[in-house]
Amino acid sequence: MMSLLLVLSLLWPLGVAMLVAWQVYRAPAGRHDYFSWWWLSAAWPALLLAYGGEVQWTIDVWMLGGEWELNTLTRPWLAFTALLWSLAAVHARGYFAAEQSQAQSGDQAVQRRLARLSLLWPLALLGNVMLIIAQDIASFYLGFALMTFAAYALVVHSGTDKARLGAKAYIILAIVGEGLILGGFLWSAGEADTLTLQGVRESILVAEHGAWMAALLCLGFGVKAGVIGLHVWLPLAHPVAPAPASAVLSGTMIKAGLLGWISVLPLGEAGMSAPLTQLGQVMLVAGLAAAFLAAFYGVFQHHPKAVLAYSSISQMGMLTALVAMGLVAPDAWSILWPGVVLFAAHHALAKGTLFMGTSISEHMPRWSLALIWPLLALPGISLAGAIGAGMVTKWAVKSPLYEMEHDTLIKLLSWAAVGTAALVSVALWRQWQQRQPGGSNGWQWGAWLVGISAALITPLWLPLPAESITMPPLKEWLGILWPLSVGIALVATGRLLLRFINTAAPPAGDLWWLYAGVIAAGLGPVKRINRGCSELKTACVVSCRQAERSLMDALTRMLEAENWMRHHVSGLMMALALLLAVLLIWEGQR
Repeated sequence: MMSLLLVLSLLWPLGVAMLVAWQVYRAPAGRHDYFSWWWLSAAWPALLLAYGGEVQWTIDVWMLGGEWELNTLTRPWLAFTALLWSLAAVHARGYFAAEQSQAQSGDQAVQRRLARLSLLWPLALLGNVMLIIAQDIASFYLGFALMTFAAYALVVHSGTDKARLGAKAYIILAIVGEGLILGGFLWSAGEADTLTLQGVRESILVAEHGAWMAALLCLGFGVKAGVIGLHVWLPLAHPVAPAPASAVLSGTMIKAGLLGWISVLPLGEAGMSAPLTQLGQVMLVAGLAAAFLAAFYGVFQHHPKAVLAYSSISQMGMLTALVAMGLVAPDAWSILWPGVVLFAAHHALAKGTLFMGTSISEHMPRWSLALIWPLLALPGISLAGAIGAGMVTKWAVKSPLYEMEHDTLIKLLSWAAVGTAALVSVALWRQWQQRQPGGSNGWQWGAWLVGISAALITPLWLPLPAESITMPPLKEWLGILWPLSVGIALVATGRLLLRFINTAAPPAGDLWWLYAGVIAAGLGPVKRINRGCSELKTACVVSCRQAERSLMDALTRMLEAENWMRHHVSGLMMALALLLAVLLIWEGQR
């Protein structure tokens, strides 16, 4: 049964993509249903697989030999991933209802956009599922690359200039990341002569240059995880991507980078070398820097999805710091990792629901605002750790840190949670300012409501090891709740101050514009050389044409002379003969 579910988990989304392709190229345009029930069901076999129990497969005929596994880590990861993909697909059916009507009425531009999205969506899902269950390098990298490049269609969908810019930033950073990952895999696998992720971990742990191998993989996966400096695609891509696409981009795909770290780094291993510990310290500092700087920059954004994008960067900064503890303090990892997985799952559902909520505020259902706005706020409040699964999640990561006496990190994470509360408050405020009537489709708000429920009760349905997650004791509640009130107070104070100061919003993408400027400046000499070569080429072409023209004129004159000689050759020959005769007579007389 588990083997059948595994096959369905991988072949079902592939079959859905093939069905979409057949429908696009064979069925009449007016009958296209881009978001059919088949399309909605693409993630369902994977969701069932996650609850089937732990299991391992070895498939010798698969590429270099497939090693696939569902264990205590990958089961919950697959569960929240498949659930969010399912909810986002249902949300997409309502979100794109108007575009589908335009496509069925004959709008060819919309038809092309929907065909591209509906075809590459299940392929991105397929890659996401494959990288979660893969334990061999080839399968993992194939899944990661497939998810990465198929997701381009999710960003560029609208085709506007801003969408093309966001997609450009995404694909440039993605290619850089893929190159770094491939380099890290080839180096570490070649060093240990291994084909598995376990072998990569062992190679990094014992190899002389293991820290450099780990650094390549950290940076490569850090592109997807939004590590500071490599995060610039997120605030450019999210505001232009459709809401359901943003939900899976920020909820599940960004977690692929986190899972990559957990899969290849020797977290919690005994005998950690000093360079690896130093790498962990760098990751810890980078994660905390992202948590605070993204929050500070994000609160000044005007687009609610840009604010949420910076919130994702901030939250992933916290997760980066927690993963780094597996290198800095290996003894803590065995009790810390369940909290990290719960953190990732709760963030996925809460953030995915917040992004879906942006489409609700853009086309508000005909409900009372007193009902809509608390529902919009619930996942954000939970993300800040104040209610439901958010409280449990914060305690799940704080408790192991308390036990290992990492009090400073606990305080820093608590203050980072203030940034989360501030960002969520600003996002809701921006949604309120930009709210529009119009009535959401039932598919939209249905998936959104289920997402809210799933985010609030994440520990109840996530298949984590028994007793690995506990409720925080009552005496700890104040320490978990205070960041929400402080964050809201800071935002309210900032809003009052900014009423007297006219400030423009800093551009989304922050360092992207610096990178673009530096690259443009660096390409300046190259452009000048290119311009000089182009001018030299033009001058050479002009000179050659002039020489060719002169040569052709000379040839023309020669041809004219030849033609004249051809017409007078008989007379010339007679004159020549007469001349020769005269010369002979004259010579004879001498």
